[in-house]
Parts: sequence; structure tokens; C-alpha cells
Amino acid sequence: MKKSIKTFVTMIAAMIFIISFTGCGQSKQSQQTNTSNSLSENTKKEITIGLSFPAADHGWLGAIITNAQDEAKAQGVKYITTTADNPNKQTSDVEDLITKKVDAIVMLPIESAALTPVAQKVMDAKIPLVIVDREIESDNFTALVKGDNKGVGINAAKYIAQKLNGKGNVVIIEGVPCSVTTLRTEGFKEVIKNYPDIKIVATQAGDFQKEKSLTVMQNILQSQKQIDAVYTEDDEMAFGVLQAIKEAKRTDIKVVTGCGGHKDAYKLIKDGDPLFQATFIYSPLMVKDGVKMAVDIVKGNIPKNKVTVLEATQVTKDNVDKYYDPNANY
Repeated sequence: MKKSIKTFVTMIAAMIFIISFTGCGQSKQSQQTNTSNSLSENTKKEITIGLSFPAADHGWLGAIITNAQDEAKAQGVKYITTTADNPNKQTSDVEDLITKKVDAIVMLPIESAALTPVAQKVMDAKIPLVIVDREIESDNFTALVKGDNKGVGINAAKYIAQKLNGKGNVVIIEGVPCSVTTLRTEGFKEVIKNYPDIKIVATQAGDFQKEKSLTVMQNILQSQKQIDAVYTEDDEMAFGVLQAIKEAKRTDIKVVTGCGGHKDAYKLIKDGDPLFQATFIYSPLMVKDGVKMAVDIVKGNIPKNKVTVLEATQVTKDNVDKYYDPNANY
């Protein structure tokens, strides 16, 4: 009897051990399966980036759009591109991207002040926002990639002052109302004020467009009988200015500077144009950094610096071969 009880107890203990072991094994296996499924879902999740830009009314913006799309493809993500010819349309575009629940938005604002409110809406929707080029009037963004706009103005002023030996009349051709224009003009004026014999005799907006700059410069040439240098805040505006000077057959102007890194501007410098001898880098390739940053943020990799500023390198005949690419998008 005792032996039977002992045998029975032993059998019960063995069964409990087997059941417990099997249960633990199933639990562990189930946990591994769930983890695997979770990783698989995260890996398979397709990232969609919203791209909001001004309409490509000149080459630099056209290159921005192309470069952004190229980088999105290189990153292996989906993208939705919107372009607008006015701030209200761009605001509506961004609101639509919010509704579509994109994973991140890369935006180049048409105007700084006008696009500031919609940036708040993006942040409220908890969508990462990467601003490129033109700033907004708040810090409601996840990251900002821009060129050194103030540095463009500072470097151009130093270059012109040197070429004029600190004396002469200067014209400024500005861009559209935005942070880019403000900073490029401020930087230029800050340096020029240190040269009392250099006078800024006219400042007009060319809106970053060749044709408008041509018309604006034609009017300035009629009103100003002596001009020694022209500071343009964009290479394409410089092309319009150079055309106006050539058509007017003016010989008093000694130097015209640009900005942006247009391949045709580099070609003029390379070929030794007598007026256009310098430009300052503000490359549309910067948007590639913005798109890559947006994808990284979605993947959980927040950039160390909220603001990235790219150097406004001076390009002259001495170093133009380093930057000139006849096959570039811009």
C-alpha cells in the first residue's frame, strides 16, 4: 500500500513537471513569435514624406524639387510633392499633408511670416517638420537646414569693397520678402557701413527671377549715371543684371556678384567674364540633407543640432573648377 501511494505521488509530480515545462516553452515561443511579428511590422512599415515647396518659377527652386525627390527615392521612401505660387496655397498644401498623416514634412516656405502659423499645426499633429532654406518666425520645427545667408552678404561686401578699393557706388538687387533676403541684405550692409566712401545708391527687388531683375536693372541704369558694382542676392538675378548692363553698353560698372551656385554662373567665372567674377555657394543640394534628416527622424534618429548652417563659400576663378559641373541639376 505504501509502495502504491509512493508510486502514485511520483507519477503526479512527474506530470506537474512536464506540464510546467511545456507551458514555459509555449510561453517563450509565443513571446519570440510576437517579438518577431512586431519587428517585421516595423520593418515593413512604409515611410511617406510630404514635400512642400514654392512653385519652380526659377531654376534654383526647380533644382530643389528635383533634388528632394531624388533623395526620397535614394532613401527608399514614398513622397508626396506639393508646389504653390502663393502662401495661402502652400498653407493649404501643408494642411492637406497633415490630413493624409504623412510621417514627416519637409517645407521650404514661400514667405517666412505667412507660413509660421501652419508650422504650429504640423507640430500639434506630432509630425516632424524639417524646414529648408527660408526660415519661419518661430522655433516650431524639428530641424532646419539652411545656407549662411548673412555670410553671403558679408562675403560679397568684402569682395566688392576690395575690388573697388573702398570707394564707389553700389546697387543691391534683393530677393522676395523672406528671411533669406533679410539676412543677405543685413550682412552686406553691416560690412559696407565700414567703408564711408562706398554708397548704396539703389536697392530694388528682383524676386529671385532673371526677367524681373533685367527690368529692374534697366530702370536703375536710367536713374543712376554712375554705378561701380552690383550685389545681386541670386545667380539668376545676376544674369538679368548682366544682360541689362550689356544692352545699355555701360562701361562704368566694374563688378557684379551672385549667389546660389548655378552651373552657368560657374561657367561665366571659369570663362573669365569681365564683370561676373565671383559668386557664393548656396546650393539647392541642401534639400537632400533635409530629406535625409526627415527620414532619420521618423526612424528615431534625432539630429544632434536642431539648426544646420552650410558655409557661404566664395567661388572665383581660383577655385571654380572644384564646383563646376556641367551636368548638375542647377
